[in-house]
Amino acid sequence: MHQQRLSKVKNKSAAAVQITAEQLLREAQERSTESATQIPPKQKIADLEELNDYRLKKRKGFEDAIRKNRNHVGTWIKYAAWEESQGELERARSVLERSLDIEHRNHTLWIKYAELEMRHKNVNMARNIFDRAVAILPRADVFWYKYAYMEEVLDNVAGARQVFERWMAWEPAEDAWLAYIKLEKRYNENEKARSVFQRFVGCHPQAKNWLKWAKFEEGIGRIDYAREIYEKCIESLGEDHVDQNVYISFAKFETRLKEIDRARAIYKYALSKLPKSRAENLHNVYSQFEKQYGGREGIEDVIVTKRRIKYEEEISANSKDYDVWFDYTRLEESTGEVDRIRDCYERAIAEVPLTKEKRFWRRYIYLWLFYAVWEENIAKDYERARKIYTECLNLIPHKLFTFGKVWLSFAKFLIRQNDFGGFRKALGTSIGMCPKDKLFRGYIELELRLQEVDRVRTLHEKYLTWNPHNSAAWVRYAGVERSVGDMERCRAIFEIAVSQDSLEMPEVLWKAYIDMEIEEEEYSNAKQLYERLLQRSEHVKVWIAYARFEYGNAENGDSASDRLAAVRVIFNRAYEALRKRNEKADRAFLVETWREFEKSFGDADGVKEVEAKIPRLVKKRRKVLDEDGRGDTGIWEEYNDYLFPDDEKERPNLKLFEMAHAWKEKLKMGLVDSDDEESEDDSEGESGTVEETSGKRKAAELSAEEFLNQV
Repeated sequence: MHQQRLSKVKNKSAAAVQITAEQLLREAQERSTESATQIPPKQKIADLEELNDYRLKKRKGFEDAIRKNRNHVGTWIKYAAWEESQGELERARSVLERSLDIEHRNHTLWIKYAELEMRHKNVNMARNIFDRAVAILPRADVFWYKYAYMEEVLDNVAGARQVFERWMAWEPAEDAWLAYIKLEKRYNENEKARSVFQRFVGCHPQAKNWLKWAKFEEGIGRIDYAREIYEKCIESLGEDHVDQNVYISFAKFETRLKEIDRARAIYKYALSKLPKSRAENLHNVYSQFEKQYGGREGIEDVIVTKRRIKYEEEISANSKDYDVWFDYTRLEESTGEVDRIRDCYERAIAEVPLTKEKRFWRRYIYLWLFYAVWEENIAKDYERARKIYTECLNLIPHKLFTFGKVWLSFAKFLIRQNDFGGFRKALGTSIGMCPKDKLFRGYIELELRLQEVDRVRTLHEKYLTWNPHNSAAWVRYAGVERSVGDMERCRAIFEIAVSQDSLEMPEVLWKAYIDMEIEEEEYSNAKQLYERLLQRSEHVKVWIAYARFEYGNAENGDSASDRLAAVRVIFNRAYEALRKRNEKADRAFLVETWREFEKSFGDADGVKEVEAKIPRLVKKRRKVLDEDGRGDTGIWEEYNDYLFPDDEKERPNLKLFEMAHAWKEKLKMGLVDSDDEESEDDSEGESGTVEETSGKRKAAELSAEEFLNQV
């Protein structure tokens, strides 16, 4: 097949006149507009024959259009309007009737048909058309509106009312009822309007419709009816469906009537019934109301109500949040309403922790205590307070844990009620069931206040039998005996205490024993106690306390020199003891204390002698061992060490040894050469003894390893 060769475009440059797509569209629009605006030529009809020909031609055109699409409503309407313009009313009716046979549910056809009859003042015909329309389409509101409006224009109010009555039988929307009510209000038929409102709220019982009725009654001056409508609205809708706007409108209605107390009661009732999510605007309106008409109490009441709703929401989210319950109960206590306070406390204590662990009960148990204290001090209901304490104690699982504060609070309550037998029975039960230090201490303190010394002794014996390692208990027991003047029993108790194998904080016990002897001016006994204590513990603080005691010991003489000599003896003993035990930090602390003492009470020679013992602080390094203390971690740490003059005299070559050891370490790490020995020796700024100089010369001749071995 022969393939034709395509012709090539030789000139590819742009044309001189460019045509864009926008230009094409604009020209098309202009041409269509011109064709649409062309006025058809006027046709002049000279005689009846030409008129009949014209009418026949137009009717034929309309009929042809209807045969093509008989469901096109616009064609029917134009056809009927043309027949009406020709004065052919019967033909126009015929056209509309034919259209209704085809499209009887079309609202426009019915409206055009009725308007046709009304234009020609055929009222009965128009009524007939509207009756047919509302019978076929009773839910089409436009027919009812047009029908009622036509009757009202004709001043046939009874007919319009009859139309509305027929319409209301179908229970239409709210606008239809309001239109009927407006009709009655225009003709001042208030009783009939009230009857329509009554049927209206029965058909549409929304809150806004009740408010419209109440506003209508208020507008015509029927105040009693308006108040009754508000009350019926709240009663019929129920608390679940009443909107906050009902209460606000009701309260504002009472405010306009100067019924301030009624309005306040409505606000309070609404706030107590509605949740916060549905009463946000109500709170603001109530606050404005109280600021305008109320006093300080009213404003506080608004604040309390807001906080109460807030706490209720938090509790509904987490009922085991006891901090919220604390705040809630305090809020209710501030109001002073006994029933509300009790109800709040009962709800709070009903929220028992789910787990029987003491940490979950610590906050909860205070709710019981606060409840009981309130009943006793504020409500003055002592039997109820006793019952609260009893229920609380029965609720606590004492085999797992207990709360001493509850037992002691109950005991103090019974004492205030003069029930001493009950108080002792309660605390005896607590000690037998769940003994603890706090219970013993509290029980003993109460008996001491009652001056029952024999009972206190018995309790102390039981306490120390249960826990003989408690030093504070021994001290308190001895203090009781001392307070009654029985020093023999006091010393015997102290002796038994210090003879115990293991004690908690024995220093407290020894200090109390020694202080007791000093206060009784038994200095020899106190000195013996210090000596006995030093046999058990040569702690530096014990030595310092012993030395201070010797300075105040009257048995050492009245002169300061005698007492100072005794003190120096103790300090010297302490210094030597700590030196033997190689406790350098304690020895340094002792020397510092000794020097301060000499400056305060001694002389210059004593100060000079002590200053000669003051150590020198140096920094050293040591290897860090592993957790077992055996392996080397390869880590070095710095630490502070004390060099005492006494120790340096005993070891004169100590400094030389340290220098040689440091030089060896540097040599191993390659930081110095063997030729730098002389420079290192010259760099030492301190002058040594003759033995140190000879040692340096010897170290220069020998190798480092040999010199260290000889040292």
